Amino acid sequence: RSYGLTTLRNKHVEVKGGQILFEFRGKSGVEHKVSVKDRRLANVIKRCMELPGQNLFQYLDEDGVRHAVTSSDINAYLQSLTGSDFTAKDYRTWAASALALATLQKLHWEPEADAKRHIVDMVKAVSKQLGNTPAICRKCYIHPAVLEGFLLGNLAKLPRSRQRKGLRLEEVALASYLRILADKVEAVVNDAVVKESKA
Repeated sequence: RSYGLTTLRNKHVEVKGGQILFEFRGKSGVEHKVSVKDRRLANVIKRCMELPGQNLFQYLDEDGVRHAVTSSDINAYLQSLTGSDFTAKDYRTWAASALALATLQKLHWEPEADAKRHIVDMVKAVSKQLGNTPAICRKCYIHPAVLEGFLLGNLAKLPRSRQRKGLRLEEVALASYLRILADKVEAVVNDAVVKESKA
């Protein structure tokens, strides 16, 4: 049986002080062993473990009735925070794409055979960090524009990113790259509209 964040059981976690260790089998049989050091989170996890039942993430409603936290609960919470239609998958895609771009920016994109090999190696590394298979990671979590940009040599031309509050450097680079692509698409659309209006 596989587990994800919302289906984890108490048996999948160990808390020692501010250190939390998660061990479980995820999708596609991928074994996860994740260590997090965060005293505040450790205290929350301990309180969750004190609730009766096997589910790790659960809560008591106003009437004292126990409920498991679902993926819908998490996505609704994310949407309430952002005011947009974001889901947990969007955050995983963002993280995977940022890691992919940061890795590929450091590599040579010529010759083509080397570039393709670099992509395969990068996908393996990113999938390991996400806890997915390489096939799922490439298909579902890495933005195709990052891979295409590498093969075309566009990632090598990106200006150096400057730190922005709340974002890691690789996230700033991804945001800049996607902005460049969006601006190019907008320019093409505007050009087409102008040509059509003159016709």
